[in-house]
Amino acid sequence: MDFTDQLLLWYQENHRELPWRKTVNPYYIWLSEVILQQTRVEQGLPYYEAFVRRFPELKDLALADEDEVLKIWQGLGYYSRARNLHYSAKTIFFELDNQFPSRYKEIIQLKGIGPYTAAAIASFAFKEVIGVVDGNVFRFLSRFYGIFEDIAVAKTRTIFQNLVNELISEKHPDLFNQALMDFGALICVPVNPKCEVCPFQNQCFAFQNREILKLPVKNKKNTVKNRYFHFMILKNHEKVVLQQRLSKDIWHRLYQFPMLETKNDNEEEAWQKLLDLHPTSAIKKLTTNTIKHKLSHQHLHINFYEIDGKHLKTNEGFVEIATLNQYAFPIVLWNFIKDHFKLKKN
Repeated sequence: MDFTDQLLLWYQENHRELPWRKTVNPYYIWLSEVILQQTRVEQGLPYYEAFVRRFPELKDLALADEDEVLKIWQGLGYYSRARNLHYSAKTIFFELDNQFPSRYKEIIQLKGIGPYTAAAIASFAFKEVIGVVDGNVFRFLSRFYGIFEDIAVAKTRTIFQNLVNELISEKHPDLFNQALMDFGALICVPVNPKCEVCPFQNQCFAFQNREILKLPVKNKKNTVKNRYFHFMILKNHEKVVLQQRLSKDIWHRLYQFPMLETKNDNEEEAWQKLLDLHPTSAIKKLTTNTIKHKLSHQHLHINFYEIDGKHLKTNEGFVEIATLNQYAFPIVLWNFIKDHFKLKKN
């Protein structure tokens, strides 16, 4: 039995039951693939279900307000995924007459859709014979074939793409791609792979040569930047000032309290800058310990302060505290807000 047939047999007996695999609707498949970028299935499934409930058709998503889309996305991170999803939904609805592109070369033209997502939609929804290459595929095939090319280098994707396109089942391209990803997600996992139950262990280069944890090769190191945020809860009775982040930075178009960013964790310096901004107001620090929030390339050090906002004008952006659950916040802010103000997610 060759590799492809053996993989399909394994998938038939071990596949995961997931809602987006029970449809060929490209909108649902696209939605699931976007959610699962940088997100585990267990975490992404409730978000998928929430999106399908609120936006059962692509038209519903296209006509939605971006703030509502971001609010439902709240907690998934990498918010550009949600903005691009919304943007491309509008493109399909308004410019393509609500007809989802059916070929890889057309699908990849949509904003926010790269080679992997385009191939997944094309094969799952339209049975186009094109292979998918994601982290699971890199890991599984690099170990099986003994490929030591650096997967952080762009040209390596071409090597794997060509290999998958050679292996793919022309009759069942959708099942083959799902099998390839499931095998990497369930058996050929990054740490402690389940080699003892792997049907490929006799042919696997990494298993036979004890190179499992050396593959795949990824040499690129992420540079991490530390940032220090001081959020000011400017309060006037039951209202606080709210702002939308419009700069091209993290959390674009999400909401926050007015913020002061400093270059280091010098608390005295931060306190003095807060006093300079609000010299006539009482200031109270609300965080006993600095909140640390890790993003892919940034580590955030966050503190919250309550400041008397009675001196501010009513047009400064005040909103009712009771309505804060209607806005899309970065999850680290929302976790503080719901605990501090005793709010529930809307």
